[in-house]
Amino acid sequence: MFYKFALYGFLKNFRFFDPFLILFFRETGLSFLQIGIIIAVRDISTNILEIPTGIYADAFGRRKSMVMALISYIVSFLIFFWLPNYYFFAGAMVLFGLGEAFRSGTHKAMILEYLRIQNMESKKVEYYGRTRAASELGSAVSSVMAAALVFYSGSYKYVFLASVIPYMVNLVNLATYPEELDGEIASTAKNVKEQLQNTVQDFIHIFRSLIAIRAIVNSSVFKAYFKITKDYLQPIVKSFALSLPLFVALEETRRVAVVVGVVYFCIYLSTSYASRSSAQVSTHFKDLASAVNVTYIAGGIFLLVAGLSTAYNIEIMAIAVFFFFYLLYNVRRPMTVSYVSDQISHRTMASGLSVESQVTTILQAGIAVAIGGLADAFGVGTAIFIMGIVMVVGYPVIRVRDG
Repeated sequence: MFYKFALYGFLKNFRFFDPFLILFFRETGLSFLQIGIIIAVRDISTNILEIPTGIYADAFGRRKSMVMALISYIVSFLIFFWLPNYYFFAGAMVLFGLGEAFRSGTHKAMILEYLRIQNMESKKVEYYGRTRAASELGSAVSSVMAAALVFYSGSYKYVFLASVIPYMVNLVNLATYPEELDGEIASTAKNVKEQLQNTVQDFIHIFRSLIAIRAIVNSSVFKAYFKITKDYLQPIVKSFALSLPLFVALEETRRVAVVVGVVYFCIYLSTSYASRSSAQVSTHFKDLASAVNVTYIAGGIFLLVAGLSTAYNIEIMAIAVFFFFYLLYNVRRPMTVSYVSDQISHRTMASGLSVESQVTTILQAGIAVAIGGLADAFGVGTAIFIMGIVMVVGYPVIRVRDG
């Protein structure tokens, strides 16, 4: 199953638009605030649908949930390509959010269910880290392919159309997953109601554990700041690319595509190794709680430095700091998934991890609008710096403790 899990992650990260998303929106004339609002629409949609789709996955089958996720993504990609309009973008983001809601926590729950069945739960950090490594390798390969596509076409929009192909292939991959990874689901119509009731009860039980809540919030806050701020690397790379005395004969979009492709290929190739090394890195801490805390503080510091570097037009330093921020996130993520899963019953793993994703999306929506407004008013660098301050100040409240 490892290779099927890895293939899923590899293909899932063939989102050719990822390195160019903000640049695409800016090309269509959107302000940073408008971009923030559209991203917030995505996250609010995900948030509204997070719990019911998580319960759906636990009650009716995780494989069906994953299929629904991929279909929702594909339709949203087609809208972005065919209907380049602010309001259609918002509709596409709702569908993208639906896909995120169906997917979030579900595939991780399938991996953790497999490890439980195989009595390999002690390998959670290493196993999940290696599957994430395949995902990041997919991002590395797709970033080069996306850059080539933008360079050839001279436009950012074709990256959405190209993203449909790997997602259709992934539907075939998911069809080969064994039924046992669906978890405990209702086998008859009569049992559906009982299963739903049991799932909801276990889901509510998650909120009765202070340790579980703190673990979820800590993971969610870090993830939210990373997910939103990382895309602001794109305008930084664009500014850096246009300042270089290279490829000056090329049209602006093609010049940017070359540098973006190189930067993101290096980032994702390195994060693939970082995810694979997560288990090894975690052994340098006395426990997972310490690892989670130290990496959180480091992330806040990276944002502070990246913001200052951008504000003072030292783009090369900002790019380097974001490079290490990516590495940190991918080293940290397997640790936090393992730490959070230790606090949740395996029966409600998809629901529990969906709670984490739900908290994340709430935070992302707020951060997206805030950083967009700040970027329009004061510049990208100042906006990132302020986000770093808020992240660090919040640490004492969400610091986790060992079991």
